[in-house]
Amino acid sequence: MQSEFQKIFQEIQADPDNESFTKQGIKPLYYASSSARINIIGQAPGRIAQEKMKFWDDPSGDRLRTWLGVSRDVFYNSGMIAILPMDFYYPGKGKSGDLPPRKGFAQNWHPQLLELMPDIQLTILVGAYATRSYLHLGYKDRLTDIVRNYQQYLPDYFPIVHPSPRNKIWEAKNPWFEEQVIPDLQRRIQIILNN
Repeated sequence: MQSEFQKIFQEIQADPDNESFTKQGIKPLYYASSSARINIIGQAPGRIAQEKMKFWDDPSGDRLRTWLGVSRDVFYNSGMIAILPMDFYYPGKGKSGDLPPRKGFAQNWHPQLLELMPDIQLTILVGAYATRSYLHLGYKDRLTDIVRNYQQYLPDYFPIVHPSPRNKIWEAKNPWFEEQVIPDLQRRIQIILNN
């Protein structure tokens, strides 16, 4: 099984669409394991994550782990949590934040990796790009409404907002997220990790 994961990793690096990254010695940043039970799909690595080759190792990651109710050790070392961003490379800086993940990237590589992870019981969709893509929703569908109605996407998908500290204003306006959504997310994760 490990050789199959390695083969996909090498194919990602060899893909002409990723040539500019590979030539710079930049490796794709994601984590996949045959033992994974939970899958986290976010936007794409940020510049610092790509430089450090470690995802969610920042204040946003700290908040995400708090929301999930898991320690750093479980998050990074248990082998039970997969991380498949919508793009495995930092897409660059835009006018108001990072550029969006490249179109078609996730559709090309996620299915191959997910096929090697048959025990995934819950996929957490972080932010608008992952949520709209995986739930096949359009830009008219507001992320707030999607997250508020998260139960209709269970048991397979659990959409949440991005844990960026910048979203604290959004959380203050939507107290139901911390009061109802987060406790349910933590409960489901503990059940999965403990069984």
